[in-house]
Amino acid sequence: MLITNIKGLVGIHHKDKLVLRGSELYHLPVLENAWLLIEDGLIKDFGEMGSIPSQISNLPSQISAKGRYIFPSWCDSHTHIVFAASREEEFAMKIQGKTYEEIAAAGGGILNSANKLQKATEDELFESAAIRLKQMILQGTGAVEIKSGYGLTTESEIKMLRVIRRLKDQFPTPIKATFLAAHAFPAEFKNDHQGYINLIINEMLPRIAEENLADYIDVFCEKGFFSVEETDQILKAGAKYGLKPKIHANQLSVSGAIEVAVNNNAISVDHLEESNEETIETLRNADTIVTLLPSCSFYLGIPFADAKNFIKADLPIALATDYNPGSTPSGNMNFVVSLGCIKMKMFPEQAINAATLNGAAAMEISENYGSIAIGKKANLFITKPMPSIAYLPYSFGESQVDTVILNGEIYHG
Repeated sequence: MLITNIKGLVGIHHKDKLVLRGSELYHLPVLENAWLLIEDGLIKDFGEMGSIPSQISNLPSQISAKGRYIFPSWCDSHTHIVFAASREEEFAMKIQGKTYEEIAAAGGGILNSANKLQKATEDELFESAAIRLKQMILQGTGAVEIKSGYGLTTESEIKMLRVIRRLKDQFPTPIKATFLAAHAFPAEFKNDHQGYINLIINEMLPRIAEENLADYIDVFCEKGFFSVEETDQILKAGAKYGLKPKIHANQLSVSGAIEVAVNNNAISVDHLEESNEETIETLRNADTIVTLLPSCSFYLGIPFADAKNFIKADLPIALATDYNPGSTPSGNMNFVVSLGCIKMKMFPEQAINAATLNGAAAMEISENYGSIAIGKKANLFITKPMPSIAYLPYSFGESQVDTVILNGEIYHG
């Protein structure tokens, strides 16, 4: 496939550049008036229109992208898209001013989703998650991480992870699976935390390892959920089975989650709506990626993460959706990029890099995804005609994605 007359080819980073830290996020190379050649699902070559080689200029499978930009696909490194039902019944509670903790205490929240999921079949879960994933792909997402965590029993957590594996097998996008049984304590273990942790460690983990169902392990480390000590115990148990940590950290409070994450060599710490100088200092000397979820802040009405200070501290920032039925019922990465700019005061270049190359790095796939480079996978999207790159986040709520290309082929859903 040859794409010609591209207004701008966005995100051209050297293939060896796997993550962007601090000031590097502002550097978003764009080649104007460009062509791009795709072969065998990979980016074969690109350049300026004036230098297009004669031997490829007459290829039969050509697309003209006049007036349009080409972006690397969004890489969404934090989602919970396998769930049984939406939770709009909690929507009014939020409008009334009920807090996240109050809704959970009233039987809502994660336990509400767990009750519904335990009754759903694997096929039902797969079919609903597939619809969500297709919609995300059509909005420009070309790689995704999906967490379990609405099962909270051995059979239901395994069921979720098997659904994620089916999605992996049937969709043309890379998908990473994260085991998140430590999302909340089931009602029967409300006063027996160690009993549930033992269930995770002694029963769930061996079965997940036996079936090779997960890439990562995650814990919701927060007051009212899992303590720092409990988190450390679970992460160390996961490591024995080769599961690398990705932590829900500092969503509602500065909890010590960052320190336990870094001590366990976490790939990413996600949320960080609450942070302080200690948070930044702990992360400054680590390779851990800071994954920010602004649409969660938007929906819950909680503070937005301090992206500017994280960038100033030379940290690697990623953006992701947190798509889930309770706190972020949307998988639209375009809106996430807009919120990164509007609410977290990131420049468009920073937000786009955070949602592409650094999102890929948070899933350990940036060798092949997240930027435009020869030899990388041709997971891209072509925009509608736009006056500039900044127009994409500027026009929030409007999709500027026109054509989605995955593995070098146009994706129709």
